[in-house]
Amino acid sequence: MGETPHLRPAVESDIPGITALIDSSVRGLAAGYYTPAQVDESLVHLFGVDSQLICDGTYFVIEADGAIIASGGWGRRSTLHGGDQAKTEADALLDPTVDAARIRAFYVAPAWTRRGLARQLYTVCETAAVAAGFTRLQLGATLSGVPLYESLGFHAVEPHDVLMPSGTPLPIVLMERVIP
Repeated sequence: MGETPHLRPAVESDIPGITALIDSSVRGLAAGYYTPAQVDESLVHLFGVDSQLICDGTYFVIEADGAIIASGGWGRRSTLHGGDQAKTEADALLDPTVDAARIRAFYVAPAWTRRGLARQLYTVCETAAVAAGFTRLQLGATLSGVPLYESLGFHAVEPHDVLMPSGTPLPIVLMERVIP
């Protein structure tokens, strides 16, 4: 861990590295919040790369020592959570005058937690969302992510279960924040 982490926009060639990060992050940080069965199924059917965010230029990675150690982004589209494998319809653009921008798909490598990486990603995302005219942010937080988002000024709107194909629920929390 000698190299200073650096943030940059994600590109299509990052997808394998982001996919590996998602797997290690979910497996390492969801323990105690979700069962092993929920984690396994969520990695197949819910958590994954949303390539639309990369195409839109609203997804970022943080690299160090030749590896992607954190990723996250924001969206101006209707999808609240989930990777490409979870999409079932067109991802419509949001109207910044009435809709909340989405904070999307934040993952940190377990060895790199508690170093401000997620906060750094969030700051870049909020700044870009404000520049695009949004005044509110919304996200679907995993139970392990709720403390982070609360520390960033988000408040819980409602708990929500995402039903996976087996019928197993994955509890998440819908959260919002007004951008000051």
